[in-house]
Amino acid sequence: MIHMSCFVSENVSLLFKLYCLTVMTLVAATYTVALRYTRTVGTELYFSTTAVCVTEVIKLVLSVGILAKETGSLTRLMTSLKENVFGSPKELLKLSVPSLVYALQNNMAFVALSNLDAAVYQVTYQLKIPCTALCTVLMLNRTLSKLQWFSVFMLCVGVTLVQWEPAQATKVQVEQNPWLGFGAIAVAVLCSGFAGVYFEKVLKSSDTSLWVRNIQLYLSGIVVNLFAVYMSDGAKVLEKGFFYGYTYYVWFVIFLASVGGIYTSVVVKYTDNIMKGFSAAAAIVLSTVASVILFGLQTTLTFLLGAALVCISIYLYGLPRQDTTKIQPAETKNSKERLATV
Repeated sequence: MIHMSCFVSENVSLLFKLYCLTVMTLVAATYTVALRYTRTVGTELYFSTTAVCVTEVIKLVLSVGILAKETGSLTRLMTSLKENVFGSPKELLKLSVPSLVYALQNNMAFVALSNLDAAVYQVTYQLKIPCTALCTVLMLNRTLSKLQWFSVFMLCVGVTLVQWEPAQATKVQVEQNPWLGFGAIAVAVLCSGFAGVYFEKVLKSSDTSLWVRNIQLYLSGIVVNLFAVYMSDGAKVLEKGFFYGYTYYVWFVIFLASVGGIYTSVVVKYTDNIMKGFSAAAAIVLSTVASVILFGLQTTLTFLLGAALVCISIYLYGLPRQDTTKIQPAETKNSKERLATV
């Protein structure tokens, strides 16, 4: 599923970019629906903190494997790991910031999908795009066009309509707390915007291999998530076991999260973080259809109108514009002045 040769090419074709974005959209939609299924159908509910931790371990293994392919030999792989990972505590510390934020974001996704339908979650979670846009302007010294800001505003209106009269799932019998779900999404949105742009800046500000950066990120992430397991579910994990409640569906969710994480880092490296967010929004349609079939989702007029506005905003953002795949040099005006003039 992952083509190794494409990852090491610096001259990335448009076809490869579209391929990665398409795969990531499909993975995002499937992941959301599958995660929702595991949190509402299973009789023995697994610990979400352990699932997030296992995901980080798998992503670490995949990144080491791809780095081995990139370096070409075991000796060069060990040299690269020694120099860039184990011999660079400052770099590990630098990547611990997004690791901590990503850990919080991933755990909030489980809380949200335990209390909200997959389609409602997908639409509401796109609020990460305005947050990402703001962080992009402030942290990467970029400017966004008026049309881009308008599309972001339209997206916010669309999400508001979805929440105005939320769609209801008729086949879900477990107790849910929508307000807890919305609160979890709010936290996840803030985490996604900051951590995504922070990691993009780290990637594009040096020539260090993408997979070295991933290894640094996932090593920090494993430590952070193990601490989260201990703090949140420590006693229960000791009593019932680390893999309590795991089924084939749970492992499928973990697999999707791992593959999605790898593709996300590739997309951030070769496109930009806002484009990644808008491409993920296309998963709304797939999630809605799946929710109607699997969970008996009863859509409302305001939900459909809101989802349509989100999709239109995706189209508007995708209209021809200046290249934002490179970090622009700082201009004489600061970021706040740019925001004021947009």
